[in-house]
Amino acid sequence: MTLDKTTLEKICKRIDSYQNEVIEIQTRLTALPALSPENGGDGELKKSEYLQSYLQDKLDCPATIYNAPDSRVSSSVRPNLIAKLKGKSSARTLWILSHMDVVPAGELHKWQSDPWQARVEDGKIYGRGVEDNQQGIVSSLIAAKAFRDDGVAPALDFGLVLVADEENGSKYGIQYLMEHHKDIFKKDDLIIIPDSGIADGSVIEVAEKSILWIKFRVQGKSTHASTPERGVNAFKAAANLIVKMNNLYLMYNIIDPMYDPPTCTFEPTKREANVRNINTIPGEDVFYFDCRLLPNYDIDQFWENVKRICGEVETRHKVKVEVTCEQDGRAAPPTPPDAPVVRALEKAIADIRRVQPKVIGIGGGTVAAFFRKAGFNAAVWATQDETLHEPNEFVQIKNIIDDAKVFAHVALQN
Repeated sequence: MTLDKTTLEKICKRIDSYQNEVIEIQTRLTALPALSPENGGDGELKKSEYLQSYLQDKLDCPATIYNAPDSRVSSSVRPNLIAKLKGKSSARTLWILSHMDVVPAGELHKWQSDPWQARVEDGKIYGRGVEDNQQGIVSSLIAAKAFRDDGVAPALDFGLVLVADEENGSKYGIQYLMEHHKDIFKKDDLIIIPDSGIADGSVIEVAEKSILWIKFRVQGKSTHASTPERGVNAFKAAANLIVKMNNLYLMYNIIDPMYDPPTCTFEPTKREANVRNINTIPGEDVFYFDCRLLPNYDIDQFWENVKRICGEVETRHKVKVEVTCEQDGRAAPPTPPDAPVVRALEKAIADIRRVQPKVIGIGGGTVAAFFRKAGFNAAVWATQDETLHEPNEFVQIKNIIDDAKVFAHVALQN
């Protein structure tokens, strides 16, 4: 790989001047909650409209819009944006792919400020979505802006992909693009997804676990709490089922140090409300599990074990357990550690971040899985404090700036 270091220094200096721009973009994006219908929102349209105008007005780079139909939102569409700066060669494209949607704010009383109004303090920006995944959006925008403002063409085309629906399975986002517009991407393209990372920016994610979201509906018989013998307590049976599901940790106990965390995980998460009053035994209880399995394990066999556990609870508590799969994301083949995108990132991270990067697998799920399943090599990288989905989510302005420099570095490599 060759690199014009003088041009890189020029671009990095330009990126350093964008601190106020970073705050402005983050402020605008945070005030436009892009929540999915599953999370009580109306989709990504308003956020996408702001990003379209930014690409047009600030980068002179109009976006192509790919609308995935979704009748559940007022606009009836979930927008996906593609924009591209021309490079010296168009044989390949460096794609930076970020997602526009965010998760709900959660427990508002735990926030120190309004989650939908960006707050700047001590070099950090606080607000829902600022790290997940507005950090990726902003760092890719300002990297592109630096090339445009300095009149410098990158070595290869510089593409931005801003997708919908990542937080709820990507049916209306990258899955839609891969099913209907796969020809956007070429096998030799470099694909970077800035949606996972650690504080020093030293890890490149090349593999992910299988992701299974399971919905359990436990059905018993409702009755007055003073006469439990007349009913069947679905809540009690559900609690027993949750405890028995913990045995999966003993059954699936391989340790693979490549992954962080290095084991499978099986955790109860969301639970739907049952009865409203204290003196009624619930006849139905609904809850969910988030399961992450190392690729070593057979998913069909896993389902058989889950059904067996459910059967044991049905027999003991005289209930009926209905099991459905909310997401079945089976592990994709990993990106080879010597893939061009990984090598390019390693060089850029070493030069810009002054750390020696390493490749890992993660338990989290990203859109990289859909690329890998389709035969594209994708790498996941960012510099993050991992506050995503938490109250008082924040991003460091410096990380946005430095990540943009890494993207620029990759774009300048021949």
